[in-house]
Amino acid sequence: MQVLLIKDVPGIGKAGQTKNVADGHARNYLLPRGLAVLATQNVLKQAEALKLAAAKRDAETLQEAQLLANTLNAVKLDFQVKAGTNDRLFGAITAADIASRLEKEHGINIDKRKIELDHPIKDLGQRGVPIKLHPEVTAHVQVMIERESE
Repeated sequence: MQVLLIKDVPGIGKAGQTKNVADGHARNYLLPRGLAVLATQNVLKQAEALKLAAAKRDAETLQEAQLLANTLNAVKLDFQVKAGTNDRLFGAITAADIASRLEKEHGINIDKRKIELDHPIKDLGQRGVPIKLHPEVTAHVQVMIERESE
């Protein structure tokens, strides 16, 4: 029996694929659980239209992410913080700090979860901080941390 998978089914295929499965498996497992529908001409046309729309949306999202990455790659953030004698900060610079500074100084709204800091920054100096905008696009913002003038 020819079915169109609505959800990913381990061992059979991914959502949107058309598969030929045993009649009993389709009637007793896939169809009642809403994992698949019978692959009629109308359903296949509808699925193809959804795939085209999703591909178009993905292309637009990728293009927007690349434009934002170009903007972010030129950004340099300066932080003036209190530090001890070993150039260790008394506090730390977190992803939330970087996100709020991007919003305040450059008007760029970035979710702090997209900023890929393994751990908060606790040392003086300059470093590139990666920001994952899209699965295929990562921007790098230069962060300069300097000692606060006394």
